[in-house]
Amino acid sequence: MTLIKSISGIRGTIGGTPGDNLTPIDAVRYASAYGSWIKKQRNKENYRVVVGRDARISGEMVQQLVMNTLVGLGIHVVDLGLSTTPTVEMAVTMEHADGGIILTASHNPKQWNALKLLNAKGEFLDAVAGQEILDIAEGGAIDFSEVDALGKITKNDAYIDLHIDEILELPLVNVSAIKKANFKIVVDGVNSTGGIAVPLLLEALDVHPVKLFCTPNGEFPHNPEPLKEHLGDLMKKVVDEKADFGIVVDPDVDRLAIVDEKGQMFGEEYTLVAVADYILGHQSGNTVSNLSSSRALRDVTEKHGGQYTASAVGEVNVVTKMKETNAVIGGEGNGGIIYPELHYGRDSLVGIALLLSHLAEQKVSVSELRKRYTAYFMSKKKIQLTPELDVDALLKSISETYASEEINTVDGVKIDFPDNWVHLRKSNTEPIVRIYTEAKSQEKADALADRFIREIESYMS
Repeated sequence: MTLIKSISGIRGTIGGTPGDNLTPIDAVRYASAYGSWIKKQRNKENYRVVVGRDARISGEMVQQLVMNTLVGLGIHVVDLGLSTTPTVEMAVTMEHADGGIILTASHNPKQWNALKLLNAKGEFLDAVAGQEILDIAEGGAIDFSEVDALGKITKNDAYIDLHIDEILELPLVNVSAIKKANFKIVVDGVNSTGGIAVPLLLEALDVHPVKLFCTPNGEFPHNPEPLKEHLGDLMKKVVDEKADFGIVVDPDVDRLAIVDEKGQMFGEEYTLVAVADYILGHQSGNTVSNLSSSRALRDVTEKHGGQYTASAVGEVNVVTKMKETNAVIGGEGNGGIIYPELHYGRDSLVGIALLLSHLAEQKVSVSELRKRYTAYFMSKKKIQLTPELDVDALLKSISETYASEEINTVDGVKIDFPDNWVHLRKSNTEPIVRIYTEAKSQEKADALADRFIREIESYMS
């Protein structure tokens, strides 16, 4: 059982011992710290925080703990109930709220949950704010309100619809072309809130959704990380239904992966690439993705005359770099699309609408679209951490070994070889070291990853 405390929030497994797992005591402690931090940002009479959750089994329990802790601090809560991460992000600004909390452990299995924390812009906290909250949680002053100053909870279940309305109003979402295309799409909602939001978006665009695992009961039918090895049912369903393609999102709907009409993976890395190609085809500009993302985004950006920049891993780092470079599109290679015309957050719903616009305007199949982009192949592997492993020393040793290559140590160690690359970093969300590689064939990418796994294991032994 595990509890991970980081600047982006608190994430852990349900049950067990306080301080070692995400127990009710830990949920209250960190909600108290966050609420106290919110009140320190501005001296005002009324504070408001938006709270929403994915459909995982522990969600309702954790949400009640969090909301009532905020009430105890004199903070009013807007309860979105079952929602998505990007919907909560947008609701923060629409409500003119002081912050937001999404109760979701993203792609982690059902025993996990987390408090993902937002600022008043509906964006993830930066390192300074995150550290302040951790410090409060570890012993800072928390002053709860007296009985006449308690907060109130207001339910509002309209925000998924409002989120979709905002997407449909975007100039580059070609609603008429999508409606004329008469798409039929299989949707794997992994029995979470994507099963609510994605079909609603598709129906608003006159797209026929074939629902697969769209009951939001938190009983994930497969590992919720949208990777090829977990998506056999979706791949088969697309072919059986003779659908135009398939969509899968993670439990909180900020990652998007596509299966083509032949039942083959489009490649989660290429979700962002295809959307960027569409955006840059209509407006000039720059792009950003993180260090673990495909070179294909750089290629398509340069094709359109833009400049590509890589950031450290983590949505807040991508957003910061996007603002610095005035990027018109960005995100992460795990299927996370950030379109600042809507908001600065990974958003599968806007990603779907933009991808549909691209396909409808180009009048091509998903498999044909994929052939337009440079064929890169990635391997994504991981090694479980052991308590005695000094990860920083490990990464330093590897960077010294490959000092003659192009090295980037902004986030872990990335080694750019002439024809491929490897990125090694400690995960922010799991007790693992991630090993990402990319090459011109799957065999070469896998071999490069296996080679570095052996080097890490040799260091550990």
